[in-house]
Amino acid sequence: MGITRRQFVGGAVAVGVAATTGFAPPSAATVGRAATLGRTTTLWREYADAPYTHPQIPYVGRAGARRGATRLDRPPVVANVLTYGAVPDGSADSAAAVNRALAEAGERGGGTVLVPPGTYRIDDFLRIGHSGVVLRGAGSGRTKLVATKHLTELIGPYGSRYGGDKSSWSWAGGLIWLAPRARHASLVAAIRARAWPFEGWTGNRRDEWETLTTVGPARRGDWTVTVDDPSAVRRGELVLLRLADDAGHTLLEHMAGGGAGPESYHWDDKTKLTSYVPYEWPVRVVSVRGRKVTLERPLPLDVRPEWDPRLTTLVEPLTGSGVEGLTLEAVETPQSPHLLDKGYNGVTFQCAYDCWAEDVVVRHVDNGFGLVAASACTLRRTRVEGRGSHHPYFCREGAHDNLIEDFRIAARTVPAPAGTQLHGINVEGLSSYNVWSRGVMEMGTFDTHRGMPFANVRTEITVENNGRHGGDASAGPLYGARFAHWNVTVTNGRAGLVKIDTIAPYSATVGISEVTEFDQIDVPDFAGELHARVEAYGTPGAVRPRNLYEAQRGLRR
Repeated sequence: MGITRRQFVGGAVAVGVAATTGFAPPSAATVGRAATLGRTTTLWREYADAPYTHPQIPYVGRAGARRGATRLDRPPVVANVLTYGAVPDGSADSAAAVNRALAEAGERGGGTVLVPPGTYRIDDFLRIGHSGVVLRGAGSGRTKLVATKHLTELIGPYGSRYGGDKSSWSWAGGLIWLAPRARHASLVAAIRARAWPFEGWTGNRRDEWETLTTVGPARRGDWTVTVDDPSAVRRGELVLLRLADDAGHTLLEHMAGGGAGPESYHWDDKTKLTSYVPYEWPVRVVSVRGRKVTLERPLPLDVRPEWDPRLTTLVEPLTGSGVEGLTLEAVETPQSPHLLDKGYNGVTFQCAYDCWAEDVVVRHVDNGFGLVAASACTLRRTRVEGRGSHHPYFCREGAHDNLIEDFRIAARTVPAPAGTQLHGINVEGLSSYNVWSRGVMEMGTFDTHRGMPFANVRTEITVENNGRHGGDASAGPLYGARFAHWNVTVTNGRAGLVKIDTIAPYSATVGISEVTEFDQIDVPDFAGELHARVEAYGTPGAVRPRNLYEAQRGLRR
């Protein structure tokens, strides 16, 4: 079914709710006042009684960089790429000049690197490897980078650690790649050695961490934990909460919401899924008072002794860095067959925290914007357009607490070649508490890609639901507990991956269009009662609050 641009613009509803960036967690008594005027849903009123522990709705009010701040402090300008030899008419390669400017800004302690209006040819990928470094163009309509080479050509083939002939450039890396310098160097070295790495916060073999302290029992939604030895924990420090599964897979059962279905599920042969545990959640420490450690976000899961809970170190992260005000355009080539992408990828954040992209367009890319083991990052006013992408947005390898808002996936400009695949806004690999808000998707779907992501929110989105999900059977369930789809207009009437009450455990489907099942149809991974909720069905735009994330942001102490 086709859709006009006017229909899309009309279907994308905007709502403004006051935001707060202070630390103090809001009290339950104020939750109901955050809803916009109008008759609020039953689910929202229930949420007022348990904002951090609700069984179907996750608390995502602190998702995004600097706890979801609407304005992010930018570092002062320290360099202009023209000074380093960049050429704004596209006649010569400017990648080396831009990379020198970025590296020198980082070595001097950070700062903003300006890319003035113009078109710049980029024959290499761009690296932001130091914290506090921002690459800033003059606006996505005025500064354009034209990438001439793909990552297979620049770095080499990237196979899958799970075997087969897949290219991991189908879901990793970017032609603008934000990752801490040492971590990025180790990744590239492993790829060139064909020792396909893990990609997250604890190194290529997940062994680059040390225990800071063990953690006492706590409940999902707690902001403070009791630790055994606070001597190595510092206020303001970024730490990992590490939870290991036990032989009975009770951690995975807990992520799925618990109960008879997850308890009877056969986990042992889901080897890809079990490789994702231990669950690693980066979080900043707000205070240390005796043995009480307060965190900047509430706990995503229970903390139980059988999961060997501990706070640990992590690789040196990238923090406070960003990309803004530019278009990255790859040379236009046909989209590659499924899982064989060459790596004409857009902007990827990896092992990054409190980083961002704003007013950035990527065009003619294999994969658009990536969050790979990235947490607390914000993508704002981003757009994917051109000949069509495999993953316009991908969120994987334990990526948590990220915010993607005011985003658009434009309709492809050429027909899809045979053998290609379109996903959409992707989440997988035990990624949790991520938000997609105020989006317009002229193609794609809500791609929950197995690997049992949980507690993610998609809200106030208009979608032409014509994509498909992927994911290996060995990656296990499509959904863990507490997915919330809230105020979603489906322009082609397809149910799959949007209306999730028959497939996602402990989920909330609220204010979506009337839809029917066709094309890709899934069956539940878990037997028995799913404890899912549906409300305001068939009334997108009329549901109150209209935007679940912004309503949670509006909660005040």
